Amino acid sequence: MPTRGKGPMRTPSDSDSALVGKGLHWRRALWLLTLGSLLIAPFLLTSAAQTQTGCPGESALFHPCAVARAKTFRPPRTVDGRPNMQGFWRGPASGTENVEEHPMTDDDNGGKSLIVDPADGKIPYQPWAAALQKENRAKYVEPNVPCFPSGVPRSMYVPTQIEILQSPVSVLILFERAHTYRIIPTSVRPHVGANIGLWMGDSRGRWEGSTLVVDVTNHSAKTWFDQVGNFHSTDAHMVERFTLVDSDTIHYQVNIVDPTVYTRPWTMAFPLRRNKEKGFRLLEEACHEGERNTDPLIRAGQRIYPGVAEKK
Repeated sequence: MPTRGKGPMRTPSDSDSALVGKGLHWRRALWLLTLGSLLIAPFLLTSAAQTQTGCPGESALFHPCAVARAKTFRPPRTVDGRPNMQGFWRGPASGTENVEEHPMTDDDNGGKSLIVDPADGKIPYQPWAAALQKENRAKYVEPNVPCFPSGVPRSMYVPTQIEILQSPVSVLILFERAHTYRIIPTSVRPHVGANIGLWMGDSRGRWEGSTLVVDVTNHSAKTWFDQVGNFHSTDAHMVERFTLVDSDTIHYQVNIVDPTVYTRPWTMAFPLRRNKEKGFRLLEEACHEGERNTDPLIRAGQRIYPGVAEKK
């Protein structure tokens, strides 16, 4: 049958039929390709996520997985032969709400416990300290609100970026939040005097194989672990462990001993994930400048948290 179009009418030829057949073939091929992409995409995404994260994010699952992976992973090295942890990292933001498991509310996003020991994910408070923790949020201004340093270990999981830099004699951790930083000497030197209390504690590092071990003392105890008032005293002694378990994940552990406040030592563990955004740099968070949230809280009857130096 004649076909209509622009120009003179003509009759389809064998070549036209061949072109039509080729068109159907390519449309069919395109359809199959699209369908195949849709079917395989979830597997590709799962594979990419597994490659990037390696272990689950929940601390109770991440911790044993990371311990196992660290035994076989061979980390990249700096020029002086140490594991190269340099770059931008971020911890689990839910911890700054509450280091214990907590539900989603109007104020909180919710999250699993960061505590891996004890196995119940709870801080092993002495009775007097458990009662004080319940009072803290109502009585005191949350220490991060006035832009005070977050302390150790909270600075590792506040919801901002951190940067790790290394030299042969020290590790420097820069925090996007509130101009804070940590200089961790890795050469042998004593802690500062016992009568000195510091917001970020006094850190002394050493390398144990592929793990950076940091001994932290001299806490001012004016920081909280989170927004719900979980706390420690000036007697707290913390030991952090930083271990690369793949190119983009640091297994961070901190063991906390404080006989003034707790019935036993306890441990948090969680992943620090690498930020691989091209061209990323830390931004200045000018927290102190123009801070307006503290005064209304003080007028409402709350006070600046004084810290705990002895059993109440």
